[in-house]
Amino acid sequence: MEYSYTIIDSEATSKLQLQHYLEDYGEFICLGEARASDEGLNQILKHSPDIVFINLNEQATNYFGMVKELYQYINTIPLIIGVSKGKKYAYDAIKNNFFDYWLTPYNEFDIRKTILKLKKLFPKEEVSKTICLKSYKDFQYLDAKEVLYLQADNNATDFIMKDGSRISAFKTLKHFENQLPDNFIRVHQSYILNTDFVSRINYGKSICALKESKIQLPFSKSYRENVDGLKQILSKNAISPLN
Repeated sequence: MEYSYTIIDSEATSKLQLQHYLEDYGEFICLGEARASDEGLNQILKHSPDIVFINLNEQATNYFGMVKELYQYINTIPLIIGVSKGKKYAYDAIKNNFFDYWLTPYNEFDIRKTILKLKKLFPKEEVSKTICLKSYKDFQYLDAKEVLYLQADNNATDFIMKDGSRISAFKTLKHFENQLPDNFIRVHQSYILNTDFVSRINYGKSICALKESKIQLPFSKSYRENVDGLKQILSKNAISPLN
């Protein structure tokens, strides 16, 4: 299972280094980046990441204030890991319930220990791969691996299956959005797709093409960040030929 994270860091080099280290573990997905506390707060409230990495070097006071402000808006606070060039802010990080505190330049051993501790204390539960569609006394069970995508149909949702069949559910697309396994993402006001079937992302035409079919689903600017995250996941395990 995957852990999602957001980075709040005004230093581009530091940000890239951290992403590089996390890529080695394969289970960490970046949902967003921010350069300051206000932008960071918005990213956290918008994406609800599991972990937030904060570089405290430039705006430590603002960041500690941002962490305290989180309690006004959400019940479950993400795990927060502070990053700094020295131990100057370590005490304040402890007082603000930070999960860990890293020194830069990054130490691979420290990162590995933190990640292993995180996995041990907060194991990810397996999400059910069966989707149950209920309508009065009728219960229909779909294998999530067989669903190509979901399409909004007024106040109903159509599940388009791998075999070409279309199954209707009398719930909105929004109803299903947060209940599906992690490999389903929303790319458009009218579409949620199964990322396991994506064969192509064309930013020029704003479409995602699906395997085993000629289907091309549009994606909109509102969900561009979701598509960017998908591209990152697919590219991570892809083999890129030399230019």
